[in-house]
Amino acid sequence: MGRQARLSLTIAGLLLSAQAQAFLPTPASLMTTAELALDTTDAKSQNAEPILTAYTKPVVAKANAETNNIIKESHSPKIKVASSTSHTKNINNADTQQLLASWRAHAQAKNLAQHITWRRLLYFFDDQRNLIGKKKDSSIVDDAAFYLSKNGQHDSAAELDALLVALADEMATTPDNRTASNSASNRATKNLGESSVQNSVLCRFPARVQWLTDTLNIDKSGLQVDCPELNEWMQKLAPEQLSIMFAQEYLDNPISAFAHTLLRIDSKASVADPSQIHHAVALNYTVGGDSSDNFLVYAIKSMSGGYDNLIEIDPYPKKLAKYLQEDERDAWTYQLALTPVEVQQIMLHVWETKDLKLPYYFTTDNCASEILRLIDVVRPQQHLLSRLPYAVIPSDVVQLLDSENLLASTNYTPADSTLRQAQLNKVKEQRAQLGYHNSAKQTLNEIKSAQLNPISSISDDGQTLLPRRIAVADNNPIDRHPLQLGFIGLGQRGDNNYMDLGVRAGYHDTLDRPSGFPQFFDLEGAAATLRLYDTDNDKAHQPSSVVLQNVTLVRGRSFNPVNSAKKGKTWGASIEATRVNDGSQQDGNDHLVGSLGYETGWSWAFGTPSAGTGEMPPQLCYTFLAGTAQAGRGINKGYRVGAGVNAGCRYQINNQLRAQAELQLPYWYHGSSDESNARGHYWQPISTLGLQYDIDKKQALRINANYEWQDRIDAKEDIQLSYRRYF
Repeated sequence: MGRQARLSLTIAGLLLSAQAQAFLPTPASLMTTAELALDTTDAKSQNAEPILTAYTKPVVAKANAETNNIIKESHSPKIKVASSTSHTKNINNADTQQLLASWRAHAQAKNLAQHITWRRLLYFFDDQRNLIGKKKDSSIVDDAAFYLSKNGQHDSAAELDALLVALADEMATTPDNRTASNSASNRATKNLGESSVQNSVLCRFPARVQWLTDTLNIDKSGLQVDCPELNEWMQKLAPEQLSIMFAQEYLDNPISAFAHTLLRIDSKASVADPSQIHHAVALNYTVGGDSSDNFLVYAIKSMSGGYDNLIEIDPYPKKLAKYLQEDERDAWTYQLALTPVEVQQIMLHVWETKDLKLPYYFTTDNCASEILRLIDVVRPQQHLLSRLPYAVIPSDVVQLLDSENLLASTNYTPADSTLRQAQLNKVKEQRAQLGYHNSAKQTLNEIKSAQLNPISSISDDGQTLLPRRIAVADNNPIDRHPLQLGFIGLGQRGDNNYMDLGVRAGYHDTLDRPSGFPQFFDLEGAAATLRLYDTDNDKAHQPSSVVLQNVTLVRGRSFNPVNSAKKGKTWGASIEATRVNDGSQQDGNDHLVGSLGYETGWSWAFGTPSAGTGEMPPQLCYTFLAGTAQAGRGINKGYRVGAGVNAGCRYQINNQLRAQAELQLPYWYHGSSDESNARGHYWQPISTLGLQYDIDKKQALRINANYEWQDRIDAKEDIQLSYRRYF
């Protein structure tokens, strides 16, 4: 062959080689940051164009020297990539490029960047409605270490592509290079004082990798990285099964007033024998508050996101003992109907999120919402968290999971005081049958004492859950009425008829259906009542046609009867705006005032308790020493303070009917007055009676009546019949 022919063939070969190279896909890590951002944006805005087309630019040999810097800029700062020439050559391997191109094409075809599971793994809340601090167009996590892409917080497509590139890098790296890379990066990380977790995406984001490789059917044989910290953590937890532990409401600690939930993580040993709780671990999502803050500051910060969240992982017996023994709260444990694969995926996701610092919101981002969020990650079709959009309360979560058939089994664990109460009930029953004897009082005191009678559901060594020795109490939260309430009432105050329209966001008062709640539980919040009068304008001192009767921020009472096995005080508190009759002025009208009250006193339980249970007797009487401060423009001097006694009884007639009567004896003081017809101080007794009949779990009828024993008040009596609907 002649020289000219050989030259022609050589030129033709070069042209064909260049043309072929122009159509080979190039990993995103070899592009400039600006190109990557532009192409990702274009792909997101034009869904019809496959992502693959954004990465088909030719590679020139002189780019090799710049490749490593580009990789470091494209990924999160915690990712370190070996800078050897051999590693760069591996990334440029044609097989890896084709593999990456195939992944991108499949990811685009399935629109995985917008897949709800992928976005949930990144803390995008697409199916939430106006929750505080959550935006649909961005993740709530603002920690750069949580992302591989610089735009990951706002662009799930960019983060997905960055993970695909990182997986391609893992595939392209030989075991020797991978080991060297990890060792070098770990030394660098340690020197910088950062986390000691390996920088491989398989170690940092195992849940994301697991989901993406399963969804794209990626062969994992080429993704073999040693992650000692992750492996040690998973081996320590040994997750085989997950359960929700529900600790009932505890008014003596306002932070726990709405109950608490945590995850019980069972190993093979505790799955085989659930009583072996020392083989289980508790995962507790709570508020990382400042213990030096006073209660008011603590409450405000907890409600407004002023504190970060805190994920605690502790031995399960330690957490269970706190609720059963220290707080004396019964516990209910519900096994979640999750597959072993789902359990493993949830725990891998916990691993990659456990160190995040996210704002904690008492009503929307709490112990209960986190459980729903974790289940939503592995059950994208259920949309659990969005079912409770405005407030997430532990008992609502338990009921929701039950309605979705996600609870496989239920177990009741009585508190220490509940066990002592069961003993007390038995002794009192025997005493009633056999008659009083001299040692009876001493025996009852010994039974009630936690020091003298250390009976518990947990063994003395704190390792084992003992068999339950009493009947199940009627406080399973699955059985309770819905917490939200709406009502309409027809009544008469003095000579005027009226209609009341009211709502209550939660929770429960002593006349509500008691099943599913702790005994004598009384806590109401976020309630309002509007009153519409049918007035006669020709008469003096007539009320306005429409008035705001009451707005309650919080009102509750904690009853710990002195003759029961429960420890703690009986007390109450209220913060509300309410209408009151000012008894200092002759024929005065009622006025809306701000009111702040506190009570402390004693309570007693009596009657016959449910057989075989640790429940207290069903009837309750109480006496409070009360103090109240009120302020409003309509009352004399604009304020009044009162002190007195509130005494009453609540009677459980049967399972559907309850009655409560109370007498309030406040003595009010307005200060001295120059007006001859105005009194600066006076008694203003008020008697009230309430009666509720439960139609069913969601409906009830209630009668309320009160009478004010005050000569200067024009309308002394008020009686009302209301229909109540729980929802």
